[in-house]
Amino acid sequence: MKRYLLTSIITCVFVFSNAQESIILDTIYANDQKNVALFFPEPIRQGITGSDNFVFTYNRDKEQYFGLLQAKPGKESNLLVINRNGAIFSYIVRYKEQLSKLNYFVPSASSIGNEKSVSVVPTVSKEEKSFDKSDYYLSACKYLVNRKLNSINLRERYQGIVLSIEHIVFDAEELYFVIQIKNTSTLDYNLNFLDLSVQTRQKGKKKSLQRSYQKPLFVHNRPTRIAENETVRMVYVLPKFSLSNDRRAVLELNEANGERNLKLKVSHRYINNPK
Repeated sequence: MKRYLLTSIITCVFVFSNAQESIILDTIYANDQKNVALFFPEPIRQGITGSDNFVFTYNRDKEQYFGLLQAKPGKESNLLVINRNGAIFSYIVRYKEQLSKLNYFVPSASSIGNEKSVSVVPTVSKEEKSFDKSDYYLSACKYLVNRKLNSINLRERYQGIVLSIEHIVFDAEELYFVIQIKNTSTLDYNLNFLDLSVQTRQKGKKKSLQRSYQKPLFVHNRPTRIAENETVRMVYVLPKFSLSNDRRAVLELNEANGERNLKLKVSHRYINNPK
């Protein structure tokens, strides 16, 4: 029954595909030791694999933007995902013991077609677009802040306060900064601001620094106070940018009514080569 359903869905894909030509499918690797996360531009309405040795899980009660893929050793298969708006995404899935990629941010352009033929494109207001994007950011941030991934180990400490950037994750148009603040002191820490800026070193006899503030598109879980012996993790979503060799990013943490201020310098190589 499962194979018949999958065959029927695939038939619909070819009927309603936007491109009337053969499509080369991307390959996603998974195993039974780790979860591989797929983030989609719209909430997932349906996801199905063609073989029992692959499992794709997603929230069936409340539509969300991401699903998790796991695999057991066996022959390759395929994964078909349909978003809430009818967009169809199809992939070849294979088992691999060692995985080099655990997160896939799927752009709308990678859809192979739509399950419905659309003759009229509805007008969407800027407010509605912004709301939809915020939902996508929220789902991605919740996933990243609750996952333990290999840290890039960027940190700065001062008087019992430890500021660190654990991950910088790249999406099609954004960079996700996973930030951690740890208070190992005996005093609560009241946050005044936590800002990210880009500094450019000016050459010449009179060396100086020019700084430009990078405004986040979305901020998740930023606290106003960090109690003693408390650790807080948050995510800043910023528009994608790159840095030349003479520029660097600086994450600045400032204490309200206090002097425990920290500046964490981030080399251009971390910004230009995110995970």
